[in-house]
Order: sequence, then structure tokens, then C-alpha cells
Amino acid sequence: METERIWSVWKGKSGRYNRTKDKGPRTKDQKQKNNWSMVHGPWSMVLFFLSFVLLLSSCTFKVPKDPHALVQNLPSDPETLNPITSSSAYAVAVYGFIYEQLFELDNETLLPKPVLAKRWEISPNRMQYTFYLREDVRWQDGKPLTADDVIYTYETIQNPKVDAASLRNYYRDVLKAEKLGPHAVRFTYRNPYAGALYTLGLMMVLPKHIFDDGRDFNIHPANRKPVGSGPYVFEEWKTGQRIVLKHHNKYWRESYHFKKLIFKIVPSGETAFQLFKKGDIDLIDISPLQWARQTESEKFTRKFVKHQYFTPFSAYNYIGWNEKRPIFQDKRVRLALAHLVDRTTINEKLLFGLYMPITGPYYPLGANYDKSLPPIDYNLEKAKQLLNEAEWIDHDGDGIRDKKGVPLRFTMLFSTGVQFYEQLTPILQQNFARAGIELDLRRLEAVTLFRLLGEHDFDCYVAGWGRGAGIEDLYQTFHSSQAAGGSNFVSYANPQVDRLLEEGRREFDSKKRSVIYQQVHRLLYEDQPYLFMFARPELLARDKRFKNVKEYPIGLDMREWMVEE
Repeated sequence: METERIWSVWKGKSGRYNRTKDKGPRTKDQKQKNNWSMVHGPWSMVLFFLSFVLLLSSCTFKVPKDPHALVQNLPSDPETLNPITSSSAYAVAVYGFIYEQLFELDNETLLPKPVLAKRWEISPNRMQYTFYLREDVRWQDGKPLTADDVIYTYETIQNPKVDAASLRNYYRDVLKAEKLGPHAVRFTYRNPYAGALYTLGLMMVLPKHIFDDGRDFNIHPANRKPVGSGPYVFEEWKTGQRIVLKHHNKYWRESYHFKKLIFKIVPSGETAFQLFKKGDIDLIDISPLQWARQTESEKFTRKFVKHQYFTPFSAYNYIGWNEKRPIFQDKRVRLALAHLVDRTTINEKLLFGLYMPITGPYYPLGANYDKSLPPIDYNLEKAKQLLNEAEWIDHDGDGIRDKKGVPLRFTMLFSTGVQFYEQLTPILQQNFARAGIELDLRRLEAVTLFRLLGEHDFDCYVAGWGRGAGIEDLYQTFHSSQAAGGSNFVSYANPQVDRLLEEGRREFDSKKRSVIYQQVHRLLYEDQPYLFMFARPELLARDKRFKNVKEYPIGLDMREWMVEE
């Protein structure tokens, strides 16, 4: 999922799926295939419905043994390869090699560095942002990339007919975009926004001459056959099997060393892992179980290398409570449920201690996270006490608490095929039953789950958010205005949080903004609209034939990788 919508922080980075966005429910029949990796940030934070959607299928084609082709797995097909309408981290994993941004983030400092824009200027009052484009960049069909393409991309995001509601939220304060020349664009804001530079600079630029042809942008053919300016050219997409990109021989700057990128669609994490060990896949996300128990043999370490790290963009898991439902409108009930989740034991037994328990949505190693807040402990008696105070009592002796004749019974939704959710939800069911709560479980395909969340047609759900670049702006996830059309699926509303989120958007001093966001953290901790569970590390494995692989604060940069002959 996504929290802070900023464009993907993309340079062929791995952790591989942490770079997307969410955008509310999909309304067109053609957008049937939604994935569950959402990200926080206009172009990153990637609803992570999340996690390892890697479970039950097999592949039907033989991977070529060309050593210059890099093969990765995707748990499912992206719903589209359009950066504006996509909600999927899996889509970013593909289109991040096809399209480009005005700037990218430095591997070490995470500060902006030029890509399509060779430089930029910010007015003293921080109300105008001017980008000067390179003059030597061409689209993959040979047409020049100009200011018209940047303006078109911005105007498309702002078009209410385009399926990008949550993305538009980050551009709400832009007054106008002006073309100053063939390669210069100026954005003027009506109100100052601290995340403006990242929102604009990390915008994936689309070709106007391809999309602006009178056809419906949401279902345009280029959504499945993209033409970009990036280092790889789209070659083929066989649904349920693979997506193939080939090297762009006329790419304008230093590129990758792989002739082809092949994305195999493998829903089963175990199947993907077996293919990886056979050499049919080169780079893979692995589960905590695989990391701890299945990758330590001498045979494995002779052929493969593992990487484990946290980045500011790493995802987190949570349970969301729908506050439109009367049961969850009392925060004593939400707090009681938090006391019924033994995160310490879950982390040790299911996740092998690899995840990080959290108390809120901000990056736990960053300045916005209030480290003074203690994790809510597992405490059955405290949970019972809170439920009694909320007048949920077992009046008829059937073992289920009730109130005014209504039993304390609800359904938890989760995405099918996610191993962690399959293990977690029965534990929650048992723990809740000890407190007199009947929990039903319902597995759904990601597209159905996403639709129900957007319609607020659920009791509660397990999911995850990715984080994105920028200021960790949680407006679209927790501001009350975003319950309609945004990512506030749980319909959370707190005037204090609204005010602080608005103040944070206007505060350019990072230290002062961190003070504001720590207040947001504390209020979310008290209100428990989410049961915040774990920050996820990146757990990756790769073939040893790739050399010059380095871990950076931003992740792994595949542009540096060399192929061993």
C-alpha cells in the first residue's frame, strides 16, 4: 500500500517491490489486476498487500541461459505499466527501467541528483520550482523529450477523469505548470508544500505524442506496451508467464550491463525459490523461513549471496480497523485488540526475529519516529478489562461477548497466497477467542480486496504499506479528507491529526517537521486506527555471477552490477 505518495525512488534498486503508490479503488473493468504492494509517497510508497504474495503456481517457459539476461520473479502480473494509474509495486519493478524521472536519489546521501533535469531552481519563497531539461534525451521511438512531455504528465495527473486520485493529492497545491522554453518548465504553488521538490522531481515523465491521441488514458494500449526514455525497451508481456525488456542501445547515458531483463510471473514463493536454486531465476525476495533455515548450506552459499537491510523505503505490516463499523468506533476496543497480538512471539516464531516491531507508521530508524513509545504488549487481562469498560460482555454465556444483543464478531480480510498472513491470522483467531471475540477469516484475491477497501466494505484487514522518498507525508492515509477517494480506508478522523498533517506539509525545517510528525505518531499510537505490527527488512538472494554488488543506504543499485562471463 502506500502512505506517502511520492514517485518511485527508482534506479533499478533492490528491495525490489518497495517503490509504488496506491490510488484508491479501481473503477474500470479493464483494471482487473491489482497487486498488493503500495508505497508511501507520490511515487513510491508502494498498499503492500503486501509482502510476500508468493505462493501457489508454476511456470511454463524455459528461461534462456544467456548470462547477460537477468531474470527476476514477480508474484503476479502488474495491472498496468502506466506510472500514473498503477497501484502496484510489481509494476514499478518493471516500468522503472522504461520511464525516467526529472531526478533520482543518490545512493549514499539520498539527496536529489539530475536525470532528465540537468538542474533546477527554487524561488526564495518556495512557491516556484523551475526544471531545466537535458536537450539530448529522446524517447525510445526517436522523438525528442521536451517540456511538453513534462507538462502533459502533470496535467494528466490533475485530470479528474484519470484514475490517479491519491496521486493527485500530492499536487493539490500546484497552481499552474508553465513551459518556459522547449526544455524548461516552471511549477507555481498556491500554498507552500515541504514535499514539493520530491513530488515534482520524482515524477515519471510520459510521452505526450504516444498518449495524447484522443483515447481513454486509463485503458490506453501503451499501458501494456510502454514507450519510455529509459535504459530498457519493452519487448513482450505474456500474461501469467513473463514480461521481457531488452537493452536500449541508443540510451542517452551510462546504462546497465544486462542485455535483457526477464520478469517471470511466479505466484508461489516456494516455487520461485526452487527455480532460483536451479538457476532459472537470478534475483529473488526470500521469506524469513527461507532466510533462516534454507539458505545456510555450503551448497547454497557456493552459488548464491544473501542481502539483508532496512531502507527508509522499506514496508511495514499492520491491521486496519474500519471505523465506519460500530464495533471499531470505540478506541478502547481497538486498544484491547492490540493487547491481544503477541508481536514478540510472532516475530520470533514466524519471522525468526528478522522484522522490527513498530508503534507507528514512520521509518523506525528515522527522525519522525517517536522512539519513546513502548510497543503495546500482549496482555489478555488488560484486553478483557478494556472490553468490559466498553460494555462488551458475554451476557448469555455462549463464550462470545455481546452488546445490546450484537455479538462481538467480525471478519478479517487478507490477500490470498501470502505465507505470513496464512500463518498469522489463525494465531489472531485463537488469541481473540480467549477474550470472547469471534474472528472470521476471509482470503481474497488482491484486486477484490483492494476494491472492498476502496468501498469501505470490510470490518478489518491485514496489509502493509511501503514508504517513499520525501518528507513522510501521511496526509493521504490518515487525514480525514482522504477517507473519500484517498487511502484512508479505515475512515480515521482526528481533528488534531488533520491539523498536524497540514502543518507538516507547510514546514520546511526538517527538525521542526519531525517534532510535528512525532506528535502525529503519538496520536496514532493512542487512537490505534491501525494495529502497527512490523517494519520489514529487505531479504534478497542473488546469483554469485553478478559482481560489483554493493549495499547502499538506498538499497542495491543494479546499474553497477557486472556480469561474470
